[in-house]
Amino acid sequence: MNDPLSTADPEVFELCRAEERRQAEKIRLIPSENYVSKAVLEASGTVFTNKYSEGYPGKRYYEGQDFVDPLETLTIDRAKTLFGAAHANVQPYSGSPANLAVYLAFLKPGDKVMGLALPMGGHLTHGWNVSITGKFFTPVQYGVRKDTGRLDYDEIRDLAKKERPALLWAGGTAYSRLWDFETMASIARDVGARFCADIAHIAGLVAGGVHPSPVPHADVVTTTTHKTLRGPRGGMILCRAEHAQAIDRAVFPGLQGGPHVHNTAALAVALKEAAQPSFKEYAKRVVANAKALAAELMARGFDVVSGGTDNHLILIDLTNKKVAGKVAAKALDKAGIELNYNSVPYDTRKPFDPSGIRLGSPAVSSRGMGEAEMKLIAAWMDRVVADPSEETAAKVLAEVREVTRKFPAPGISA
Repeated sequence: MNDPLSTADPEVFELCRAEERRQAEKIRLIPSENYVSKAVLEASGTVFTNKYSEGYPGKRYYEGQDFVDPLETLTIDRAKTLFGAAHANVQPYSGSPANLAVYLAFLKPGDKVMGLALPMGGHLTHGWNVSITGKFFTPVQYGVRKDTGRLDYDEIRDLAKKERPALLWAGGTAYSRLWDFETMASIARDVGARFCADIAHIAGLVAGGVHPSPVPHADVVTTTTHKTLRGPRGGMILCRAEHAQAIDRAVFPGLQGGPHVHNTAALAVALKEAAQPSFKEYAKRVVANAKALAAELMARGFDVVSGGTDNHLILIDLTNKKVAGKVAAKALDKAGIELNYNSVPYDTRKPFDPSGIRLGSPAVSSRGMGEAEMKLIAAWMDRVVADPSEETAAKVLAEVREVTRKFPAPGISA
């Protein structure tokens, strides 16, 4: 029971070490990924993983909560302070369960829910048809303009007035422009809908002050705690005081049992880090790097959807490059540049073999890379997409490793 991992399970130990090396050596551009600090890693591996804590601070169903209650209270207080929210629930296991809690708190099966369509950059849990949210509720989907790749709030308002949804979502996974949360809130009010903002991708940018906050405008705000926020894998819900009881009951006992207390500990650390001045500088660097990378790629003939980015994310349609997104993503991975193939708005190809790729700047920004490195990345991508051969990939990989050695990966000793 007291053996270190290397002795207790050498196979798992070696896989962990291999993953450390991979994360240290690669240019990681998946916009939903990042690096957490050594402190967050340490907190997530504490003895709190041994503890069951069904319920909420002061109202538990198990004894032995002497240190769990103050830990969760501390985490809640830090979340409320960082985002300026009246109430926070830090127990959701991830972003999708957090979103499901919103449905349970406010809707009945069959109610209409309106969100950004998945092929237009939305999320499965905003009512897409293969998700439980599109099967148990009546989905209404809005999109982006074909000519600009941007949201048209007048069109969204007209659709909402026609369909009269009970819940209106803002947020997505592949939309690179700022969200006008105030306007979305006014649309919800006009049709008597609850307004929920899902900021899973941009929570760190909101906390860092480089993206408008939905908290003053939304009934509820959901988020993951990783991605740009640089916390452990988990979820969190912020809401107005009048919705606190409904949200808490939806999370527990509505959807979950005991919270993952070791993740709560890691989240507390991440929220403290996000309140520091250095985090604001990181958030600024994330946006500046994304803009620089998008501009350099466009200069090299890449078709960046919406003509650029305002956040951490870039979506590219590779149709003009005459290469499929999946082919490009796999070739770039071999070259040490990790991103994901992704559908683009109005894509004519299938989701598992789409026209686009999705990339972002959070992880490289956490490593301290800047505009000079973004130019290098764009040049490498251009070479590989133009010639996705094994030979080109090997040459680029060697150059990538030279650069990544100069920018140590946070939290990793490899």
